[in-house]
Amino acid sequence: MIDIEDFLSKPYWIIDILPKQVPANAGGQYFTIEKYFLSPPHVDVIHRKFANMMLKLNCYEDFMVFQINEETWTENPNPNELERMVLERKPLFVILKHAHAMISITGEDHNMTVYGANEETLKLLSSIASTEGLNVWKP
Repeated sequence: MIDIEDFLSKPYWIIDILPKQVPANAGGQYFTIEKYFLSPPHVDVIHRKFANMMLKLNCYEDFMVFQINEETWTENPNPNELERMVLERKPLFVILKHAHAMISITGEDHNMTVYGANEETLKLLSSIASTEGLNVWKP
């Protein structure tokens, strides 16, 4: 069986609406703007981008999707089911079988986390993310 804990200890990257991490000492209104993006309808737009990204990625990679709330694994869910899983904004772990990497979608954030991706997978993720107006960066 797949051990999610193994992935959580690997190097990780963020897929986000922002192009890089906001420094702790940055000016601006990060928390006010974060709250704005995490409220409807903005959060719905972000999760639509996540769903589109996962659908595009599934063209290149076989998936195993773990729905935390239901404690179920689904291999290569059909597109409508994958879309539903992401848009419901419930926590998911998506295992990229051939890339030996994992994407975590918490459901309540404006980002996803990628664990253990190699250079080729990161290039693919970056390319797909850019088609959705998202960014991949290392914290």
